[in-house]
Amino acid sequence: MSDLTKFFVENFENLAPLIFYLIVGAIIFVETGVLLGFFLPGDSLLFAAGIVASTHGNINPATLAIVVFLAAFLGDQVGFVFGRVIGRPYLERRKSERIQKMIKKSEIYYEKYGFWAVVGARFIPWVRTFVPPIAGTTNMNYYKFLLANALGALLWGVGITLSGFYAASLPWVKTSAVTIGWIFISLWLLSLTVNFVRHRQVLRDK
Repeated sequence: MSDLTKFFVENFENLAPLIFYLIVGAIIFVETGVLLGFFLPGDSLLFAAGIVASTHGNINPATLAIVVFLAAFLGDQVGFVFGRVIGRPYLERRKSERIQKMIKKSEIYYEKYGFWAVVGARFIPWVRTFVPPIAGTTNMNYYKFLLANALGALLWGVGITLSGFYAASLPWVKTSAVTIGWIFISLWLLSLTVNFVRHRQVLRDK
């Protein structure tokens, strides 16, 4: 258990259930939905929350999982809307040719790889805060983002929380949060590499 996780466990285990749910949900929402929340340690918090739920008789793990899922999901939705409503108009007002090329390239990237970029970013600190606004700014398909957001919130938020919950009684689960993260990061990078190679091949054939 990391020092940060231990800190959360020690400070959360004596909280009333409602306060516990509110604090965990608020921190996850701010980290994923507010750009200034990029420094918050979401991974350690989720793992610690799961541990507390396994040792605190009044905290329901199912309720905690729902709170975490909704906080992570709504946070990314807010980030996406922020990018689409504020970020996009701001960039479109910039007449610089370099900025317009950057917008075009970003749109192509998110059209092709946006789904897995959104899912994979969940497991990378700092990156998960900035990907949703960028997706919104590049006009990524809303329904594709919606699905990727839900999948990411489930795999990252609920997955790491449950890893902490079971780690209290199953020692082999203690490293599962890290394992889960690396598995999806690896799959994400592999997907990007394969698609990049395919794209280069198509251009070469032309």
